[in-house]
Amino acid sequence: MSESNVSKIYSDLNKLKWSVTFKGILVGLFAGLTVALYRLGIEFATEKSLEIYSFLKMNPIYIVGWLILIICVGLFIAYLIKISPESKGSGIPQVEGVLLFGQKMKSIIIIPVRFLAGIISAFFGASLGREGPSIQIGACGGEIIANKLSNNKLEENYLITAGASAGLSAAFNAPLSGIIFSLEEVHRSFSPNILIAATTAALTADIVSKTIFGLKPVLSYVDVPQLPISQYLWLLPLGVLSGIFGVIVHRLLLGSGNVYEKIPAMFRPMVALLIALPFGLFLPQVLGGGQNLVQLSETAQMSIGLLLIVLVCKILFTTTSFGSGIPGGIFMPILSIGALMGSLVAQLGVNFGLSSEMVSVFCICSMAGVMAGSVKAPITSILLMAEMTGSLVHLLPVAAVAFIALLTSDLLKTTPIYEVLLERLLNPNQTHTKKKSNVIIEMVVELGSEVAGKQIKDIQWPNGLLIVGIRRGDQEVVPNGDFVIHHGDYLIILSSEQEYQYMNTVVSKLCKPM
Repeated sequence: MSESNVSKIYSDLNKLKWSVTFKGILVGLFAGLTVALYRLGIEFATEKSLEIYSFLKMNPIYIVGWLILIICVGLFIAYLIKISPESKGSGIPQVEGVLLFGQKMKSIIIIPVRFLAGIISAFFGASLGREGPSIQIGACGGEIIANKLSNNKLEENYLITAGASAGLSAAFNAPLSGIIFSLEEVHRSFSPNILIAATTAALTADIVSKTIFGLKPVLSYVDVPQLPISQYLWLLPLGVLSGIFGVIVHRLLLGSGNVYEKIPAMFRPMVALLIALPFGLFLPQVLGGGQNLVQLSETAQMSIGLLLIVLVCKILFTTTSFGSGIPGGIFMPILSIGALMGSLVAQLGVNFGLSSEMVSVFCICSMAGVMAGSVKAPITSILLMAEMTGSLVHLLPVAAVAFIALLTSDLLKTTPIYEVLLERLLNPNQTHTKKKSNVIIEMVVELGSEVAGKQIKDIQWPNGLLIVGIRRGDQEVVPNGDFVIHHGDYLIILSSEQEYQYMNTVVSKLCKPM
């Protein structure tokens, strides 16, 4: 490659920094507005589902009509999933597939399908959350804006990541969590441009969301006490139990999907909505994402026996709802399961010297723990608790429980749930007919990776790959074969668009710890 071409690539990368900054604001506005509308629809539908099941319980003669409606709606949701398979389930694995493996999303179709299927299923009380769909809706917004305003594959990925950040930010009024989740889980790498795009989009979406929903945190815990140092030993069993419950939820969610595979696709949503009926009639507390359960748990309004029943039922209901493929997320259901478990442990602990005032602290800690044990994104879990509760006094115990739960999950050999779901989505034999063009891949070299400390010429790079530059701090270098790569370097790689998925996968493995 000529020196002039390399100079042009560097010039384009410098312009890209400011381009993604301004376009990230547009992505944040789009995602903030669309996710806020989706959030309003889900909240309204969930409230109405409680009224509907209360009416049905008082007037059982109408249950027959409700069953007929379930059949019709179930078939309609199955039809929506058929015309937009990318809208199935959480949406987060689909976004990861786009960013990590070059898959495609039909964004124009995904957004309306997400709205229709998600809100309709919420009227029936499905135990699903809004956060996964919100992340995909935001990512679709990023892709739409990139298609209109950008012809750069790298910038498109940045804007999709920005949209994912904005989606989570608007869903939970949690901009920091949105930023970190995109780096920790969705994109799985870090660069200044990713951070800039994610930050501008998440903060913009947060402004939109708070304008509509107000400044009050989503979970709004009041007067959360500090856990005394003398009671920190409780964090060890709480962390271990949180990790175990995270693994249980993880395996049941995946296992339920395997069970549903034995049922024809057109009947799966119908089965999930039928399962919702007895829960709605006899245990309406478990309907919806579970925000109400979090509030009930932290105020200790349920006895130990009822807590145990609700905990088991919420786990089973969530797994049957999610396994069916109905568009919906699992963040909030997982958090509610964590809150129930934390409240249960705290109330049992009162008999062994634990202060009854610590129930809310245990709920917050175990929410982060169960999420870290199943999703395996501990930093996001910790930040999410700080932003959703509006309190930092419990940050240290939350972090301790999250990492103990993560260790427990690792010891039980648990793969991150979105990673497993992504593997199920990927089709290794998939091929695309593309116009031949070049794209840039930017990859950070991590400490302990195969390439760190080696000369470029000594590394087995895939055929067709060209390293056109390395960014080290503020310096940008055009390397030769003798150049030694250090951890922390950013590789700027040129690849054909046809080989993007393969190159991105191979280089990512080379640059991550062995």
